[in-house]
Order: sequence, then structure tokens, then C-alpha cells
Amino acid sequence: MNEYVIETKQLSKSYGHVKALNQVDIRVRRGSIYGLIGDNGAGKSTLLKLLAGHVFATAGEMRLLGQHGEKELARCRRRIGAMIEQPGFVPGMTVRQMLEYYRIQKGIPGKGRVEDTIRLVGLWEKRSSKCKNLSLGQKQRLGLGIALIGEPEILILDEPINGLDPSGIVEMRGLFHRLNEEKNITVVLSSHILSELEQTATDFGFLNQGKLLEEIPAKQLFDKCVDSLEIQVSDTEKYAALLARQFPGEICKVLPDQTIRIMNPQREIQEYSRLAMENNLLIRRLEKSHGSLENYYMNLKSGGTKSC
Repeated sequence: MNEYVIETKQLSKSYGHVKALNQVDIRVRRGSIYGLIGDNGAGKSTLLKLLAGHVFATAGEMRLLGQHGEKELARCRRRIGAMIEQPGFVPGMTVRQMLEYYRIQKGIPGKGRVEDTIRLVGLWEKRSSKCKNLSLGQKQRLGLGIALIGEPEILILDEPINGLDPSGIVEMRGLFHRLNEEKNITVVLSSHILSELEQTATDFGFLNQGKLLEEIPAKQLFDKCVDSLEIQVSDTEKYAALLARQFPGEICKVLPDQTIRIMNPQREIQEYSRLAMENNLLIRRLEKSHGSLENYYMNLKSGGTKSC
């Protein structure tokens, strides 16, 4: 069985003279939760639309579930559920009617599937409510239900937690994990809430201006996102030499603004300040920071080092 359920090679999409996606190579492991990160306009939605078959590539290749021919891709997409942008709702239909409509449209047998799906996405109390009366968060849940009704092998979601309150976000995160672990559904999702992706994804892809900057497993990423200590002193070169001599084994680097960053510091913060003061160095700034996905992305986007 192929390890990857999604693979692209030099995948590109242009709208006129604008390159929305530029030679992107991604690989999504079977059984993973793949978090797609990028600013607005980075190409996230375009990539998800290409995978779901909502638009067609200008150039490049794509494999879904190991298949790559046009007819084969169309068949594979029947095994994919997608929620990209706002799903199409009929305002006067109820939640139950809307899901029943999509069940029939997709040729999915078993009327019980609708009620199971309503319960799964947490809309049971709203099952008789009309779509026009749903909140934004409830519409997101209904969109997820539409994507799930065919029991897909791959779930593609664009900003699925948009509009949810904190409790709803926690519930949705738990749902993603259950779908992934219990039903072995591979999930590909984008979100502008990086702290949430940090708690959800097992793999990450970073997009910027239509290009893929990096793919990295969560474990490897979090090994890089260690705590750090940043210090600015009156003589950067002297302090760096002191660190190397007095505190061997510390991992340090000098940033462009002459800040010295100590990665995963092994000592109390007072020891680093004492080293400067005992050698007549003026401390201009001394700050401890915690690594985060946001810091990693900002460094990556700016062309800096791949660290938090």
C-alpha cells in the first residue's frame, strides 16, 4: 500500500498572469493530519481546490490514492470529502433536509447516515433548524457534515474552525482526532489559527506566495521549537566568545540585529546576566521566549533560519 495518499509534482495554477500556485511538490502520508500554513493569498485554498477537483491545474502532476490519470482521479475523488470556502446551502432547508439532499446527490445508501452525521458534527439540537438561521460556526459544522456523509478516506478542509467559539474549537479538534484515529481518515486542513494547528496536525506544509517553503513532520518541527534566550550586550563578539568558553555545549547564534540567541538554555537566566556583568558588558536586553509554530513560520517566510 502506498504510504502517500496525496502527491503533487511541480503543481501550478495561474489565473491570467497571476501565479496562484507555483511548482508545488507535497506528499501527504496516509493516516496523517496535514496542516497547511500560509498567509491570505499564499495559495492554500487554490491547492485544496486542485486536490478536490474544483479547479484544474495549469501545469504539473497529481496523484490521489496512488492514481494519476484523469479518469482515475475522478474516481478517487468519490472517496474524498471536502469543505472549501462556504458550502452551498438552501436557506429554507433544515439541517436534516440539507444533508439528505447531499446524501441523495452523492448516491450514498442508507437514510440513517444523515442522523449519524448530524450527531457526529454536534448539530443534533439544530437538526430541524433552517440553514438561514444557523450561526457561522453552525454552518461550519454543517459543511463538515456534508464532507463526511460519504465516509471519505481523505478529508480536505479549508479553515474548518472559522467562526467557532473556544468550546467549539476544542470539540472540533477532538472530532478531527477521532476521525483520524478511529476511522483512519487522512485529514488535510488549513487554518489561520496556528496555535490550533500546533495541537492538531501531525505534519505541516508552509506556503508563501504560491510556493512551498517546507514540509516537515510535527515531531521534527517541535524538536526545533525549543525555548530560547535572547540577549543584547554592548560587545556581541566578546560575549559570544565568553559563552563558548564558559558555557561549552550551549547552542548559540548571532542574529542580524546583533542579538545572541541561546537555543534551549541549560542554565538559569541569572547565570547569563552574571557572565556579562562580571566582564563589564552592558546588558541592553535579556529575554526568554518560548518556541512556537508562529515564530517558526515567520522566520521561514522571511528567509531566516528554520527555527522558532
